[in-house]
Amino acid sequence: METFSSKGGVRFNLWGMVRPLTDSDFWLFAEGRHDRLYEILGCHLESEVATFRVWAPAAAEVSVVGDFNSWQPGKNPLIRIDGGLWEGKVAGAVEGNRYKYHIVSQIWGYTVDKADPFGFRSEVAPGTASVIWPLDHTWTDQNWMNARKRIDPRRRPFSIYEVHLGSWRRPAGYRESAEPLRDYLLDMGFTHVEFLPLMEHPYYPSWGYQTTGYTAATSRYGSPQDLMGLIDTLHQAGVGVILDWVPSHFPTDEHGLGYFDGTYLYEHADPRQGYHPDWKSLIFNYDRGEVRSFLISTGHFWFDRYHADGLRVDAVASMLYLDYSRKEGDWVPNAWGGRENTGAIHFLRDLNTSVYARFPGVETIAEESTAWPLVSHPVAVGGLGFGFKWDMGWMNDTLRYVGLDHFFRSHVDNHRLLTFRGIYAHSENYVLPLSHDEVVHGKGSLLGKQAGDMWQRFAGLRCLLAYQWSLPGKKLLFMGGELAQPWEWNHDGDLAWQYLEYPEHRGVQDWVRLLNRLHQEEPSLHVGDHSPDGMSWLDADNVSSSVLALLRWSPNGRSLVVVFNFTPVPRPRYRIGAPSGGTWEVLGNSDDPEFGGSGFWPERKVAAEPAAHGSWDHSLTFDLPPMACVFLAPA
Repeated sequence: METFSSKGGVRFNLWGMVRPLTDSDFWLFAEGRHDRLYEILGCHLESEVATFRVWAPAAAEVSVVGDFNSWQPGKNPLIRIDGGLWEGKVAGAVEGNRYKYHIVSQIWGYTVDKADPFGFRSEVAPGTASVIWPLDHTWTDQNWMNARKRIDPRRRPFSIYEVHLGSWRRPAGYRESAEPLRDYLLDMGFTHVEFLPLMEHPYYPSWGYQTTGYTAATSRYGSPQDLMGLIDTLHQAGVGVILDWVPSHFPTDEHGLGYFDGTYLYEHADPRQGYHPDWKSLIFNYDRGEVRSFLISTGHFWFDRYHADGLRVDAVASMLYLDYSRKEGDWVPNAWGGRENTGAIHFLRDLNTSVYARFPGVETIAEESTAWPLVSHPVAVGGLGFGFKWDMGWMNDTLRYVGLDHFFRSHVDNHRLLTFRGIYAHSENYVLPLSHDEVVHGKGSLLGKQAGDMWQRFAGLRCLLAYQWSLPGKKLLFMGGELAQPWEWNHDGDLAWQYLEYPEHRGVQDWVRLLNRLHQEEPSLHVGDHSPDGMSWLDADNVSSSVLALLRWSPNGRSLVVVFNFTPVPRPRYRIGAPSGGTWEVLGNSDDPEFGGSGFWPERKVAAEPAAHGSWDHSLTFDLPPMACVFLAPA
């Protein structure tokens, strides 16, 4: 029986239980500009009748198999309609039923059972079927949703706590984690939480970066409504939620997107374009309009249905370069003979343009590790259109520096590892990341990366975190860094919460809590994050002493002076320039005993002398503690 009739350019569903397809839907889908495919594809349930739609243009037959028909192929066939889409209805299907699409390809009769690319829930791994599920939820975060439209995050405090939900605290679950995580974030002063991918993934040790369910919250931690409840709880407390999202590659699991209808539908056919040598995964064919529509729609989905405040886009560099991680001859140049992936550029620009147009107040964040220009600049000026970009150069240089023996830090080339960032700090809207990638695969913990004995390592970690929080740019810290976790992260283990019994670990946590409080309370530490006027060096060239001093400034707040001593040698009566006279108060001293420090300089105030130093008319002189950072501000 024909399922559609056409009138006035609109295709009407004769059953009338799901949004009808229009000519515009087919055109936008093929053009790569559809951003709401989740409204029309996948499974949509009304009463006990489910409508199924799936894209499989090379299929000869498609039927739905599931709990409702004892998984019998052909019992509930779908009918081919326009645009390579198939549609059909199943009476008796109910919420919670598992299902897949049984596809018989036109190509050699290839037969396979596939999970729904737009499934809203999956069965718990190792099961791989989709689950019929509604996305109803009574949201109570309207105040947050309205307020975020009026906020410019580039001029606001933006401090991100990166979390792998399965190993933050046990028992791990959306509902179980909601209140404890909310309370911890509020106590520590983080403005946002960023979750490693919560989209369904078959292999737990991939941490979600091998995604199969692009519109399905992983069932490992609960239902879609449980995740909505978690986000709702955080929003009510004023905490933003960023989700990691992976449009760069997908796994080869048979139930996933690969070779979906007996053809290379979502991926490139040529392995030089469609296979990723690093992750042994498949690469999306961004040149295909339907694939771009799929990705753009699944990105919009998390803003629309889950109220996400941001998407952090993983592995952008691997998308931009055709020769990424490939040897000469193992990649295919673009039409102009270059290495740039023009399809990926097209996709990223369309994604960002559409997201910012439809969801005011949200952000997209690029993990991009190269010098690709204008990543976080508007598309209108030739940029990729992201709101922010991770500063991977800062992360690599800084972690290399803190691992150096203190003696070798006085070499000019090593000292420049800290100061080089000043050359490019405002070329993008940067996030300074100390992420999960830095504490896995034998890299050790942040504490373990520090040079010296154990006291020096704790002091060095406090210095590292202060350096991150004092520089222009938003902040990101992976869970456990604030605990001075002594071992690298293990997704099957627990964080070192028990180590908070020891004052050294508790001192690092207290220091991060103070850094976040200063970050929020002092405008100079966030308003000018993306302005060249936001920071000046007071002392950048004291190579022999491994000392740095900087000034953070804001037009609507007091200036802050931040001084670092990156060696275990105290510097008595150290002098730095100051922008004004009068009394300056110590807002934070990482060497205070309350943070695990030595207490070398216990003073809380220092007077600025009318004595010029460098290019400044006043100067501050005080005993600079060993391996320490000191924040000072006019009293």
